[in-house]
Amino acid sequence: MPFSEIPQEYIISSLIHQNSFLANGKLKKWSGDTTEVFSTISSTKAYEKTLLGTVPELGEEEALEALESACDAYGRGQGLWPTMKVVDRIACMEKFVEKMITKRDEVVKLLMWEIGKNLPDSQKEFDRTVDYIYDTLEEYKKMDRDAAKFQKHGGIYAHIRRGPLGVVLCLGPYNYPLNETFTLLIPALLMGNTTIFKPAKFGVLLIAPLLEAFKESFPKGVVNVIFGRGRVLASPIMQTGRIDVLALIGNSKSAKALQKQHPGSNRLKLVLGLEAKNPGIVLPDANLDLAINECIAGTLSFNGQRCTALKILYVHEDIVDEFNKRFSVKVDELKFGNPWDDGAKLTPLPEPDKPEYIQELIDDALEKGAKILNTKGGETSENFIFPAVLHPVSKDMRVYEEEQFGPVIPVVSFKDISQPLDDIAESNYGQQVSLFGKDIKTLAPLIDTLVNLVCRVNLNSSCQRGPDVYPFTGRKDSAVSTLSVHDALRAFSIRTFIASKDNEYNNAILNELLDSKQSNFVSTDYIL
Repeated sequence: MPFSEIPQEYIISSLIHQNSFLANGKLKKWSGDTTEVFSTISSTKAYEKTLLGTVPELGEEEALEALESACDAYGRGQGLWPTMKVVDRIACMEKFVEKMITKRDEVVKLLMWEIGKNLPDSQKEFDRTVDYIYDTLEEYKKMDRDAAKFQKHGGIYAHIRRGPLGVVLCLGPYNYPLNETFTLLIPALLMGNTTIFKPAKFGVLLIAPLLEAFKESFPKGVVNVIFGRGRVLASPIMQTGRIDVLALIGNSKSAKALQKQHPGSNRLKLVLGLEAKNPGIVLPDANLDLAINECIAGTLSFNGQRCTALKILYVHEDIVDEFNKRFSVKVDELKFGNPWDDGAKLTPLPEPDKPEYIQELIDDALEKGAKILNTKGGETSENFIFPAVLHPVSKDMRVYEEEQFGPVIPVVSFKDISQPLDDIAESNYGQQVSLFGKDIKTLAPLIDTLVNLVCRVNLNSSCQRGPDVYPFTGRKDSAVSTLSVHDALRAFSIRTFIASKDNEYNNAILNELLDSKQSNFVSTDYIL
């Protein structure tokens, strides 16, 4: 792209050398090997990647140190954090988010440089994460209020609460390195678990401004942050068998590989958000203006680098020519620019090899009979490849089968609705679908079928994760467990309770426990 002046507030004036990691409540200095962090965004007229800074290249010893720290903090359920009063854990989290808010400008700036997310979306990611934390705190208070009671059945009193699971290994994705990582980390912490967190390969420096906040807000060992390669760090941690929960948003291959390394896989709890191949289905009576606008957003928001992106479009043969013509024009109208450029919808790709991969998908499709429908499709620069609208697309093409996670849009025409339904049923994935149409006699049976194939049917709208109060999950290889404000708290905890036979002796003890407030678990305190 043509070089444009970088606004003063977004210039990288000095390199960020992150020379410490967080373990056992201390920011431990690192003097060993480091990894340079580059942006694919150029700061010069002649294109070259921009060096942003360095992060530690930790090894197995440091990974196991962080694990030991988390295990000590959990203390086999006897640690300060898992036994702490709910109100006190909430206070720690409130302290953290207050400190986090002061780092907004730094994090937003790094989101743009590290992963190429445009300014409005970078700001939205930060603000949405803050909102998510506060919403989770409110949900946790409600959950605790609902549990602040005794119930009696069959002559037995029960006081039922939710308790922590243990030590959590948290691995986040590069496309939402703050928001989606925190949708794992925050509920895991609030429920009393201790954590080891490794940032993604891209979007790693933006965690640096928050390390001090983690250190100052939580007891030692509760949050541990390590930097380096996943295979080097996560593998030895999993092999110890001391991880109770694997929380990962990313690729199913990585998740399966890590599961296999755990010697007690039957007791390993999984909280996974994985890949998807979400389809859009455009019926012949669809409002084309609406469908095209939503499909543009669904396929190309953040360059299609979202698990919730629309990654294949099924368009009825009666309208496919008109849809393709108008859709292609809309794609070509999208502005490509740097993240801070006003109106930039398409931005540099953070993965240096992604343009080459997308080109491979395009070439494969062209060899097998597809055509590029839009004028700019496939135009390549040093850090981008312009979205290509491909049609007709068949099952033998790589772009049909693979999750492209980038700017290429396969379009499949269909005559009978059974074709897309059969394809969705046969797919390895089952996260969401977008359904565009109007006639309720057609929509009703489709909805009734699709809800059994995917977990969210979006009527005349693109696929998305939010609002965060709604369930976010998937079938088959797309997810394990459900992430939403409510469901995530449940995913990182288990129902546990004290039971007592209804007799004078036990009742006197329970009353004394409640009156004395000696137990943090046996409590009917009501958190406002």
